[in-house]
Amino acid sequence: MAVRPNTPPRPIIVKKVIEAPHGGHHGGAWKVAYADFVTAMMAFFLLMWLLGATTEKQRKALADYFAPTIVTTKMESAGSNGMFGGDSIVSVDDYPHGAGQTGTRSITIPRDVVGGPKEASGRERERERFQQIAKSLMQRVQAKGELRRLARNLRFTETAEGLRIDIVDDADFSMFAIGTSQLTPAGARLFGEIAAPIAGVPNQLMIRGHTDAAPWSAKAGTNNWRLSVDRAEVTRHYLEFRGIASDRFSRIEGVADREPYVPTDRFDPRNRRISITLGWRTAANN
Repeated sequence: MAVRPNTPPRPIIVKKVIEAPHGGHHGGAWKVAYADFVTAMMAFFLLMWLLGATTEKQRKALADYFAPTIVTTKMESAGSNGMFGGDSIVSVDDYPHGAGQTGTRSITIPRDVVGGPKEASGRERERERFQQIAKSLMQRVQAKGELRRLARNLRFTETAEGLRIDIVDDADFSMFAIGTSQLTPAGARLFGEIAAPIAGVPNQLMIRGHTDAAPWSAKAGTNNWRLSVDRAEVTRHYLEFRGIASDRFSRIEGVADREPYVPTDRFDPRNRRISITLGWRTAANN
């Protein structure tokens, strides 16, 4: 067949195919899962921070706030007509005060609740009184030339029982003649200054005697147990002589060398001491 000499060539058509993206594998679903993970970790670290930065009472308050039973009980009661509502504190409440009661217009305090603003303020006032006693005692001792050097022998510690005043021996001072329960002149003057500020408060007193671990011979007829008790009793008797009523003493005891001030050296003279504790007048759990 003959070909025409001027016929143009046929066009070449190229077809480009673009595949759709794989949404299930390279899409954004993983971002949602990652965001959930980051949120959970943030909540976890926030919980860890709260556990370390709050007191036991604060943690209990947080737990009560989020307890659904507490929320249900408090709804429609005095002071609230719903979640975050605002009725009146004098409205009838729904808290039962006892068997058969359905609520009154008074504020209900659960029976197992301890503490409160009044008791807490009472404990704070007593703590301030203890601080004032310690300050007054230090001022009295430092104002006396012959006793000023003994100010370093006084220690003040707040304990679960109250304010503990420790009178501590050292290499240059002894309250009692060595190995006896006889007060030295310096010891008697120091106890006289201690008696003045604590005579003006009604708190009960506890006295505990301590010794070092120096051994006794069999011929001595005594031991550190007896010596610590005798020194505590002499202290009580002397404080009573200086004006403290006898009915304020609640406990006298001696513990020998069993509670050393310097545990690493039971023969250290600082282990010889008398502890005078002014007891709390408020409840111990406040």
